Amino acid sequence: MHSVLEDVAGFFSQSGAVMGYRRGAWIMAGVLLGATSWVNAAAPVMPPSLRWDASTLGNHRYLVQVDAPAAAVHVVIPWRRRDAHPEQVAVIVTAPSGQPVSNVLRGNIDRASGELVFQAAQAGVYAIYYQPYISQGRSNYPTVTYATPKDGAEAAWSHNVGSGAQAWGKLPQARVLRYEAVDDFDAYTGMERAATPEERQALLTAHPSESLLLFPETRANPVRMFDAIPESWAQRGPGGALSEKALRGEYLSFQIGAWAARDNVDNLRVEFSDLVGAEGARIPASAFTSFNLGGVDVTGKPFSLHVDVPRGRVQPLWMGLDVPVSAKPGVYRGEVTIAADGMAAQKVPLLITVGEGQAVAHGDDDPFKLTRLRWLNSTLAQDDALVKPFTAISVKGSTLGMLGREVKLAASGLPAQITSAFDERMTGFAKQPTALLAAPMRLVVQDGTGEYALDASGVPTVQRDGPGKVHWQVAGSAGPLQGEVKASLEADGTLIYAIALTAKQATTLRDIRLEMPLNRDVAKYQLGLGRQGDRAPAEFDWQWNVQNNQDGAWIGTVNAGLAFHLRDEHYLRPLNTNFYHQQPLRMPVSWDNHGQGGIRLRSQPKAYLAEAFSGPRTMQAGETLRYDIVLRVTPFKTINPAEHFSERFFHKYGDLDAIKGDGANVVNIHHATPINPWINYPFLEASAMRAYVDAAHQRGMRVKIYDTVRELSDRAPEVPMLESLGHEVISAGKGGGFSWLQEHLDGDYIAAWHVPENRDAAVINAGQSRWHNYYIEGLDWLARNVGIDGLYLDDVAYDRTTMKRVRKVLEAHRPHPLIDLHSASQYNPRDGYINSALLYMELFPYIDRLWFGEEFDYEKTSPAYWLTEISGIPYGLMGEMLQNDGNPWRGMLFGMTNRLGWSPGSDPRGLWKLWDDVGITQADMIGWWVHDTPVKTNRDDVLATSYVRKGEKTLIALASWAPEKTEVKLNIDWRALGLSASKVNLVAPAVDGFQPQATFKPGDAIPVEPGKGWLLVIE
Repeated sequence: MHSVLEDVAGFFSQSGAVMGYRRGAWIMAGVLLGATSWVNAAAPVMPPSLRWDASTLGNHRYLVQVDAPAAAVHVVIPWRRRDAHPEQVAVIVTAPSGQPVSNVLRGNIDRASGELVFQAAQAGVYAIYYQPYISQGRSNYPTVTYATPKDGAEAAWSHNVGSGAQAWGKLPQARVLRYEAVDDFDAYTGMERAATPEERQALLTAHPSESLLLFPETRANPVRMFDAIPESWAQRGPGGALSEKALRGEYLSFQIGAWAARDNVDNLRVEFSDLVGAEGARIPASAFTSFNLGGVDVTGKPFSLHVDVPRGRVQPLWMGLDVPVSAKPGVYRGEVTIAADGMAAQKVPLLITVGEGQAVAHGDDDPFKLTRLRWLNSTLAQDDALVKPFTAISVKGSTLGMLGREVKLAASGLPAQITSAFDERMTGFAKQPTALLAAPMRLVVQDGTGEYALDASGVPTVQRDGPGKVHWQVAGSAGPLQGEVKASLEADGTLIYAIALTAKQATTLRDIRLEMPLNRDVAKYQLGLGRQGDRAPAEFDWQWNVQNNQDGAWIGTVNAGLAFHLRDEHYLRPLNTNFYHQQPLRMPVSWDNHGQGGIRLRSQPKAYLAEAFSGPRTMQAGETLRYDIVLRVTPFKTINPAEHFSERFFHKYGDLDAIKGDGANVVNIHHATPINPWINYPFLEASAMRAYVDAAHQRGMRVKIYDTVRELSDRAPEVPMLESLGHEVISAGKGGGFSWLQEHLDGDYIAAWHVPENRDAAVINAGQSRWHNYYIEGLDWLARNVGIDGLYLDDVAYDRTTMKRVRKVLEAHRPHPLIDLHSASQYNPRDGYINSALLYMELFPYIDRLWFGEEFDYEKTSPAYWLTEISGIPYGLMGEMLQNDGNPWRGMLFGMTNRLGWSPGSDPRGLWKLWDDVGITQADMIGWWVHDTPVKTNRDDVLATSYVRKGEKTLIALASWAPEKTEVKLNIDWRALGLSASKVNLVAPAVDGFQPQATFKPGDAIPVEPGKGWLLVIE
């Protein structure tokens, strides 16, 4: 067997590929093809090669030449800075020896230039570092501030030098040589060299009557400043043609900078003409797109944007041209007209040269061409087709069927009954379905005359959108209110209700409430509303609070449950994972009702009632309130223990032969690794990733990568364009964070994860945006061109619609893609006390397993918490453990281990070997929660799960929640196991870190340590 290194070397020799972030600073080829660096399982992310120590000197400097030693020399640095207050930032001068110069005086310091006098004890090249910073806080969430000026000069030296233009003008002049950055990526571009006030004024004087000045720019020069114009604009002036070249079939992006030079500019508008070439050749105006003025949203619907430019600000208008493959080569001419309210329209000539060649995939294989901007408006996988394992929705009158579940509609359009046919083992279906509701759901309006449930005549007419979705609409009434119900059901079991209640006349209401009476046998467990997963409370009261990311709950048992969320038409997905309070839940006007609304849970003699109330209010005639509801019927699908136990994860980048030798067959590739260096932008080392994936496939292994949209690396070439969209994609915030963000962004963002090893800094994305469309296209590109087998998702920031699309795209290229979701516990004040399982439940139908996670408590929580918050089993998933490597004894009750490779203590190889020895993939998993489980204990605080190979052998997992050491006896249904008590022993094989070897006989009292347990083999 040859090593993965040989595979990669072969790939490069055949393809001639050159690795690296071509316009950044981190060139990977030497790293990848070195003798040992990339195949070692512990291989670190190699730091970029920096020209000096940025942590002490900052990222930027000017070099100046001093021709002869002097007591003092004078220099003016033409730095043209984009930071607002350079006079408040220190300057460090170093001598040719590299030592700091202490005798330095500052003269006039502004954005245009900086005047310095310094002692030059020797001739040579001096360096002037002008943005030194101080980094504090956590390395992954740094707090970077810029050093303030300090006068360290000797008093006598300062006195001798003097002050003022007259004294300094007589000093020897240092000669400015050039600007340098610590690396190419940190360098200020020409579009970040600001025009001086004099240059701006000269430009205004030359155009005395124009309030809007337009500056065409190619994609190679993205506009980077929004509060200043670049030097190049001041020098060349506005107007002129946009001249660019493209291949046939290429998507050509470009921009026009709009500067509101004198006044506010309102309601920018763009119009394109046809492009006309020789001999009647024509590219229609419909081939153009103006991204800043609208597009296609995350749900596939067209939208438009109103763009205003405040006085003095710059608005880049990004545009795209989809050059037809059929276009004749040659020069095409046209124009783009830009207008605004109260201003004369201006025309910008377009001169597009279409080459002879044909672009491959629109040019998408090179991210730096920015052809991928068209992905922002993609509708890929935006349909109602099915996703495995879900089945087409059946419609029989008012009864709607989907995988394992049915919903019967009342005349109101709300559920009259919901049933689940999943069995308790969660591996199949029961002969007798379980009814979730004790009575139909009702939306009740209460006024001074009585209570009125929303009702209508007849049966709702259900219409089919596709195999995966149906919808219906009901017009009804509830006392003084008219009701319009628009609802849909999808194949995963999600019901979405938009309910509009309109007052027929001015009316005073005591309450509007939703009644959900659940069967008591179903309402065993509950999570949400500020409660962690546990037994459903006998009674509980909750009220709306914007400090908490809470708008609903899940109530149910393992094989039948219901999640509900209460919303209105203004719902916007909040930010999550450390950033909730920067974009919290929007309180629904209807349900919240200025803090008067809430939810009551009550255990009643014949039902368990979940009741959402909104309290008293008045409504004017014609006033409408939206009482929207989202319901999710669980489980979503069956679990597949055999598949789960056969897919063994190595959660780290490393040598494939070593990983396979350890027994793993699925590799999760994080960001900050040589083949996936940048957070959520896995496109810049695609060739290296392809080589690794190919090598894994040759070994019968699969590779998944870290890629989501919660945050985005500053390395993404699209960042300047995304910034031009305001806060459609990049969330608004207080700025700060790592130095690159502060130096190159406009300041209104949320700083996110930072990887110090490769200086990768990210910003937080909006909860829903067109970047989701880009993400879907990106996954499709990766599946086609890199061959990834799935995704590792780390605290996802997108919704169910996007998750469905993810699944569809991956299934189009892989027979069984793997998607696993990791989450730290979100049940804390910074995340608004939301349960991770409830937060992400909408995604569960489309993923394969969970990895919950940091801050989950494996020791001091109940079996019910494990079942509902961690295991995923009531929703159709299985998973692994993380925090402190989990509790392996309790984990085995749910088929869970920790993950190999993640930490020194996470080593499930002993358990994997035992699984193989007993043939666990051929066994039936029967959890402790199953009422007729064949193995039970005589204690409620020591539980047993069985892995049964009937007639052959059974593996029994025991785990204790008893507070002290105890002994248990097993109650075994030998017939169910297909074994005879007189012919077997209970053998505990030795497993490192888990248990010593031991043997017990049927009927023996088995000692169990607190918080631990056994794995016993019966054969």
